[in-house]
Amino acid sequence: MVAEVRAAVIDLDGTLLDTVADLAAAANAMRLDLGRDPLPQELLATFIGKGVEILVHRSLAGHIDGRVDQESWQAGMDLFAVHYQRENGRQAQLYPQVREGLAALRALGLRLACVTNKPQAFTDQLLAATGLDGEFELVLGGDALTRKKPDPLPLLHVCRRFGVAPEEVVAIGDSVNDALAARAAGMPVLAVPYGYNEGRDVATLDVDAIVATLLAAAHWVAQRQKLAQPAGNRRASAAGIQIQEGAR
Repeated sequence: MVAEVRAAVIDLDGTLLDTVADLAAAANAMRLDLGRDPLPQELLATFIGKGVEILVHRSLAGHIDGRVDQESWQAGMDLFAVHYQRENGRQAQLYPQVREGLAALRALGLRLACVTNKPQAFTDQLLAATGLDGEFELVLGGDALTRKKPDPLPLLHVCRRFGVAPEEVVAIGDSVNDALAARAAGMPVLAVPYGYNEGRDVATLDVDAIVATLLAAAHWVAQRQKLAQPAGNRRASAAGIQIQEGAR
């Protein structure tokens, strides 16, 4: 039998919100400031997923494996921060059935956390701009801890804060970073097919299921709950979670 699901850890960009237009606008404004031509939004979309630091490297180099020298990268980071502060949330759109999915997960008794590689300040700004700032009990940006996804640390931090075991938490995301982090943490993981995943087919991910929407994810959880063993018989305990954490 499987453990009851008591919480969900949900990614932000590419899972809850389509943010590529905002990110592309900031990245291209950065490039123009540095005397470089803008890149197609479709290409920039494949650069999303591993945090702002890598996005800036890729955007300046012009390809997904690109890296630039430290001086160019720092100049890009400074400019990107200015432009994204302006663009963040301006064109972002909720994916279909996001609000319905969040409501359905809560109706199942799940506690909700949003865990993203986006810096905390930009995360908080974006959630507020799109009306999602009241949806989560816990929000962790990519600089909230010493390591970010695909490291399992942020997901295990949620377990400790919520007092649940990893197998009692479902991770929901759109990319390889979400899948790797969840597997390393010992969590079941679901993927949505409409996100970014660095241009790769979501079908290649090691996940328990691909769900069409967040509402479909809630339906998956509801079915899993029917198979769950009674709470009194669970041997896993959140108190037994041993993780190494560090503050920013």
